[in-house]
Amino acid sequence: MPGRRLQPAIGGLVVALGIATMHYVGMSAFKVPGNIRWDFAFVAASLGSGAVFSIMAMQVAVHGLHAKSWLVAVALLTAAICSLHFTAMAGVEIVENPAIAVPTSTISDGWLALAVTCATLVVLGLGLAAIVLDIRDSRRSEVEVGRLRELANASVEGLLICDGDSIVDCNTSLAELCGRSGADLAGQPLKTCFADEVVVKELLARPNEVLETNLLHADGSISPVELIAKPISFSRGLRYVVAVRDLTDRKRAEREIHFLAHHDALTGLPNRNTFHSRLNQLIAAKQSGFAVLYLDLDRFKEVNDLFGHAIGDAVLRSVADRVTAGLSNGETMARLGGDEFAILSPGTATSAQASKLAERVIGSMHSGSDDGEMRPISTSIGIALFPQDGTDSEALLSHADTALYCAKADGRNTFRLYDADMGAEAREKRLLEHDLRTAIEQRQLHLFFQPQQGVTSEDVSGFEALLRWRHPERGDVSPGVFIPIAEETGSILDIGRWVLREACREASTWENRLRIAVNVSAVQLYEPDFAREVHAILLETGLSPHLLEIEITETALVRDLNRALAALRQVKALGVCIAMDDFGTGYSSLSNLRAFPFDKIKIDGSFIRSVNSNEQAAAIVRAVLGLGRGLRLPVLAEGVETDAELEFLRNEACDEVQGYLLGRPAPIEVFRRMTHPGQESKTISLAS
Repeated sequence: MPGRRLQPAIGGLVVALGIATMHYVGMSAFKVPGNIRWDFAFVAASLGSGAVFSIMAMQVAVHGLHAKSWLVAVALLTAAICSLHFTAMAGVEIVENPAIAVPTSTISDGWLALAVTCATLVVLGLGLAAIVLDIRDSRRSEVEVGRLRELANASVEGLLICDGDSIVDCNTSLAELCGRSGADLAGQPLKTCFADEVVVKELLARPNEVLETNLLHADGSISPVELIAKPISFSRGLRYVVAVRDLTDRKRAEREIHFLAHHDALTGLPNRNTFHSRLNQLIAAKQSGFAVLYLDLDRFKEVNDLFGHAIGDAVLRSVADRVTAGLSNGETMARLGGDEFAILSPGTATSAQASKLAERVIGSMHSGSDDGEMRPISTSIGIALFPQDGTDSEALLSHADTALYCAKADGRNTFRLYDADMGAEAREKRLLEHDLRTAIEQRQLHLFFQPQQGVTSEDVSGFEALLRWRHPERGDVSPGVFIPIAEETGSILDIGRWVLREACREASTWENRLRIAVNVSAVQLYEPDFAREVHAILLETGLSPHLLEIEITETALVRDLNRALAALRQVKALGVCIAMDDFGTGYSSLSNLRAFPFDKIKIDGSFIRSVNSNEQAAAIVRAVLGLGRGLRLPVLAEGVETDAELEFLRNEACDEVQGYLLGRPAPIEVFRRMTHPGQESKTISLAS
């Protein structure tokens, strides 16, 4: 009955009683011609010595800590037998009495010797058999223990075997985890591995429950672990197996997940959710005043398009590092998405303080990118103040966004404080942005065409396709209003693709093989697949490439001359004509005429309207016409509205003209007789 301290003592008394019974029952069968007298002092001594040695033998056998404790137990048991026997025999006295006769039934000496011999051999045989069985059981136990140890060592988790709060043994995983050997841990208290005594007590008091604590390493460091204890019967006693699971990787993963849930993965800044949470906390705390700054990088899309997304990501990280380095304690910068950032500045309660912060942020951007080959990046900032510009997060962010929109409209690389007057204009522009995204699907966009004709022959040489937007509520929206919005938002890509396809589709149906001219935005030109799209549209519509003329303003070329040149050469290789539009305005460079594969020059209408009243304008037109003749490039004059202007151009040998004098922009049906000989043009009422 293991596990109880008194059981070995009781077992020892049982053994002592057995020895005494054997001895005194045997002595009662001793027959001699005399009287046997006992000294009861010796009898008591024999019983006491036998009991003491038997109890000691059982205690050592059960609780012995040494591997050879069983030898001590055997010696003590032998001492119990011998002390009881010899002490008892010392108290025997035989007084001869001839009157007592030995019974005739007594076994003779010969037979007694034989019986004793046989009994002795039987006892020795049983003893040898017991030894063989014990050795076999011991070996089997050693094999089983070895297998159990191998299984324990194969476990990834650390395993401890404890007797109460004392460590008995451990597997190699636990030894490696804490940096100690199993021999060093054997006999040590659990607090050697786990410093939290409360957890140790709960571990043994509540088995089968998972607990978390820190594991102490040999070098004094700690690591998070998970513990669970299970009671088992082991080595003739109740023990506990404690499984120790290392939580280092899991805790690290939890920290990373928590970080990613609240921060931007690219820049490491707080993300949109964290920013909104901190903003709401400031509002709920009723701070006396703070500022919300809304940042948007200027022309960041061009960085991605020209240098690739890897450089774009590097720019975003650089912006985050440079701006946060200039922020003071308590100011928070977050990335809201894309190239949009926001700064929350507690204590910035006045317009002057907010303006200084914005100037500091813009100043930190002037150092440019880490990549020396890339031009410096700039930012536009919109500012809203609490509580004067809004008392809730939605209003503050909306007003900061409105101020940002105005900063971009005012030339970028600047900041604007929110003002109630700017709200209506910004909202109007945002509504146009929204409506423009669905204009193609709702068939609100359509094309007008304006004829182009030769000056000498007066024959129509082609048409220019002009985009118009008829809004269902606003009516006709000027291209000068919605085209810049489309370029800024990127919707010009879909719109430009639609215009090119519709113009080519229409021109492919004309019986007269007239040229169609289409304006192309700089945003379209820098798209990597621009030439491929032009080719696909030509194949789709069946229009001959030489009948398509792409008009490019020189302003579109200055952003990246090499990239623009590559795109135009690809288009030129298709057989498409390329015209420089609005020559004379913006970046008019003679080197561009030589470097780029232009087929035509178009003089801006602002010069044509002044040729009869302004000698400088007339001189410029003459110079351009002479330049065209020298470069063998035909020149088309735009904006011709009077006969005098037409006569001037005829006298100066201009090649082609276009303007209200020859025909206002109108649906193609108006020019039916020009595109289809022998058919009458339709009369259509045009809005002014």
